[in-house]
Amino acid sequence: MSIAAAAVGRQAWRKLARNNSTAAIRRTISLLPKSQQFRPTSSVPAFTANASKAAPRVSQSQQYRSYSSGGSSGDGTKVKFWPFVLVLAAGTGGWVLLINRQKNMPPNPKQTASSAKPTPAFSPSEVTVLFVLGGPGAGKGTQCANLVNDFSFHHLSAGDLLRAEQDRPGSQYGQLIQDCIKNGAIVPMEVTVALLENAMADAIAKSGSKKARFLIDGFPRKMDQAFQFEKVVCPAKLVLFFDCPEQVMEGRLLERGKTSGRADDNAESIRKRFRTFVETSMPVVEYYDKEGKVIKVDATPGPKEVYEDVKRKLVGKLGENF
Repeated sequence: MSIAAAAVGRQAWRKLARNNSTAAIRRTISLLPKSQQFRPTSSVPAFTANASKAAPRVSQSQQYRSYSSGGSSGDGTKVKFWPFVLVLAAGTGGWVLLINRQKNMPPNPKQTASSAKPTPAFSPSEVTVLFVLGGPGAGKGTQCANLVNDFSFHHLSAGDLLRAEQDRPGSQYGQLIQDCIKNGAIVPMEVTVALLENAMADAIAKSGSKKARFLIDGFPRKMDQAFQFEKVVCPAKLVLFFDCPEQVMEGRLLERGKTSGRADDNAESIRKRFRTFVETSMPVVEYYDKEGKVIKVDATPGPKEVYEDVKRKLVGKLGENF
């Protein structure tokens, strides 16, 4: 054997010892001179036997598979599991924090309310509800006061309830209500419906009777409010709609604003309220009109003339003993 061939052989077997795998053995043998490929030295059989015992037979694809984020350490079959442990620990910790956070969260008021009480809260056979609608300044409050005196209605003004809640110390809705009223916007229906339901329950409790009549003034202002109220509180019997031109209503509101102290009795807010009523409340009137539940009253004349018209139409719709 020549010196060069021996040197090549030694170099090849050193590489074989480093790789220590079946596939590496095959590759290493291919590097040997042809004269030595099938006639290794006496030390080769012992090493080959030790190598086959030290490492199990694996496929070529398994030899090159790596699950470590680090570089190669010279051993292709070694798997590093610490990245998986870190990922598993982080995921478990996040899941535990999420569960604990959900436990500490307050219950959803909508879900709590729907599960804690029957729907609707009042029976229409015992409680009569009349929605009273009309543009700002149409005279709804004045006519409701007359009906309360003559027909034992309970008058609930959605606007008055909202303003009282706005001024109540510690109210979580105070600022929200104030901003909505100032801008002529509609307060979220959950707030208004809840205030109306509570006021109705208080009035019934004070009367000592399960039967009661309610005039809900200035409500509903949108279709979703109407549906929500009839679903969770009580279906409406009728809608009293006071129809009045905007010029007349604006003059009444500006005059009232001189003494009312209301933030929305100014020209800018009045016009915003007009637009809101036409865009959102008139569809409510039209919906109930198709249901045959609207009593339309011309609110342009003086209060006495309007009230006589209201009484006449109510008796015609509900009978003399309503």
